[in-house]
Amino acid sequence: MSVRRSPTGRSSSRDVFVVTNLPAVERALRTAAPHELLPRLRAALVEHFGALGVELLMADYSLTVLQPVTSLPHTAEPLSVRTSPEGRAFGSQEPYGQYAARDGAVDLHLPVTVRGDRLGILTVRLPDADCTAQAVEELRELAELLGHEIVVAERDTDLYLQARRASRLTLAAEMQWQLLPARSCSRPEFAIGAQLEPAYDIHGDNFDWSSTADNLTLTVTNGMGEGIEASLLTNLAVNALRNARRAGVGIADQAALADQAIYGRYRGAQYVSTLLISLDVATGSGQVVDAGSPQLWRYRDRSVERVQFEAQFPLGMFEETPYVAQDFQALPGDRLVFVSDGVYAAASAAGEAYSERALARAVQATSLLPAAAVPGGILRELAAYRDAAPDDDALVMCMDWFGRPGSATP
Repeated sequence: MSVRRSPTGRSSSRDVFVVTNLPAVERALRTAAPHELLPRLRAALVEHFGALGVELLMADYSLTVLQPVTSLPHTAEPLSVRTSPEGRAFGSQEPYGQYAARDGAVDLHLPVTVRGDRLGILTVRLPDADCTAQAVEELRELAELLGHEIVVAERDTDLYLQARRASRLTLAAEMQWQLLPARSCSRPEFAIGAQLEPAYDIHGDNFDWSSTADNLTLTVTNGMGEGIEASLLTNLAVNALRNARRAGVGIADQAALADQAIYGRYRGAQYVSTLLISLDVATGSGQVVDAGSPQLWRYRDRSVERVQFEAQFPLGMFEETPYVAQDFQALPGDRLVFVSDGVYAAASAAGEAYSERALARAVQATSLLPAAAVPGGILRELAAYRDAAPDDDALVMCMDWFGRPGSATP
């Protein structure tokens, strides 16, 4: 056991020290083999916290169910994200406890989240007397640590990726999900959430982001075609953009270099619609390159409007296309919603495009949700609006811009 200083953080002869088992469980997690994270964590929580049961649930690709991590063939029943107690903790990103019916113990559901990316839920059953405020806080820290360990472990095992699947992914979808950075992330200056549908059969839509201490770069891509060909095209585009970005060039040159790579491979027969945005993290000022069909909508001061830019050619349509970046300013409190044509062009039974009125209503309707939950909310609204099954990918990415406290806006 170790001791932890009282939360007051004050140093005096009257400091209160409390016993904590946190370091012992942390060591068990950090030394576990990638596929043994859950068994080692379970054993450590039983020993050091008196846990009566431990279960890990992973959010599936569509973010509709939580799937228990078990051995193949994963026969345990999934739980609904929207109606289960575990789903309540997942949605709120706060611990949620419920009394177990049979023995009076408490099932504590803890978000497993890494820098804003919501992976799943850790459920720990504790005797009621042991479910103290200190225990809850320490278990919350352990759930976060577990998330970090899962992200690292996925380099060496398929266990957690397999547990995310409510059904089999198509090969194109497999390639697309492996290409994505995450589905959400957060920093003090911003929070981002994104989702693709149909999650198990996506083709060419994609999103990407990268941040430094000073800059945030976002890209939304929509590769033409279907199936594996669309996925291969988007893979080339995203990696060409990343290669240029990591070389340290601006977004106009990123677009130009990716354009050359795609044209060099497809000679104009295939191309990729792309929206790139680069923001100064301190001030919210930035630049945009609009190279095709993805749209940007802004929620500001309770009103929704589409932000339009000068349209330029999609990447790879013509040889050596020059690209020009336009100025853009994000203000604290802004919500930016990026959508692909599979969203804004979807038609109702009456033939009205989703973007004409329904998209603005959906952005308004989800205004109280955190950024990570907005894409799912809009996509559910879209599913109810559409007259028929989707024939195109639908991508929604949401960014809430908070700004950096103390920084002046130009």
